[in-house]
Amino acid sequence: SIGRAIKQEIREHLRLVASVGVAPNKFLAKIASDLRKPDGFVVVEPDQVQEFLDPLPVGRLWGVGKVTGQVFEKLGIHRISQLRQMPVELLRHHFGSGGEHLWELSHGFDDRPVVPEQEAKSISHETTFAKDLEDPEQMRAWLLELSEQVGCRMRRHGLKGRTVNLKVRFEDFHTITRAQTLPQPTNVTQEIWQTADQMFAERLPARRLHIRLLGVGMSGFDQPAMVQLSLFPEAEHERQSRLDEVADRIKEKFGQAGLQRALGMLHNVEHRSGPPGADQNQYGR
Repeated sequence: SIGRAIKQEIREHLRLVASVGVAPNKFLAKIASDLRKPDGFVVVEPDQVQEFLDPLPVGRLWGVGKVTGQVFEKLGIHRISQLRQMPVELLRHHFGSGGEHLWELSHGFDDRPVVPEQEAKSISHETTFAKDLEDPEQMRAWLLELSEQVGCRMRRHGLKGRTVNLKVRFEDFHTITRAQTLPQPTNVTQEIWQTADQMFAERLPARRLHIRLLGVGMSGFDQPAMVQLSLFPEAEHERQSRLDEVADRIKEKFGQAGLQRALGMLHNVEHRSGPPGADQNQYGR
């Protein structure tokens, strides 16, 4: 099935597990995927919708937060099956127009279309360390690792970005962000890293650093066909672009651990979980 194929592709290419829900609409698929995290696979057939929903707590429905939940508690409504049996007029009385929405969800109705592609506004990767970083070379190595992941995803989606974003969180959880906009868009790992590394060296407080989290991102996307010039020398830009193409093919075949750039081999730092950069990855829309 498509669902199992998605799980297998994520496992093979990203070395991660994923929970997948397959259902007649987005609302039901989301609940199905949540039920058996982190590595579940749940299918809800069209004739099983009520059987699937009825035993679940009303808190599973979108729009049921703390306040709404307290109202349901006073009404003695705990399960979706109980909500489904309430007159829609009574729900409108207590929740306004949102009452009708809850009634529809309790019956498994959700007519929102699936939009397979949306324009990405930003791509970023960040990682949180179990032990704070103190060595500047380890910090630079992690910036390269994160820049590599961001660049790889941009190239995979045919994107180039103008703005490099840097995120740093210190041991006291104080967090700062910095951004630098380039004259021309890029998706070249080396150029992303050099810009992030320069911001890190020049714009952070001049004191001994204890880093809890590092993040690198790109935004301000243009299509590659629109780009003619580069901030960096043309020959070096082309060489790095070819290097990225080779690196991407190797990682696609052997996984993220199949190739690491030279500076990335310098670090050996404990972090929360997974491979470097796996703690958080964001694809903003």
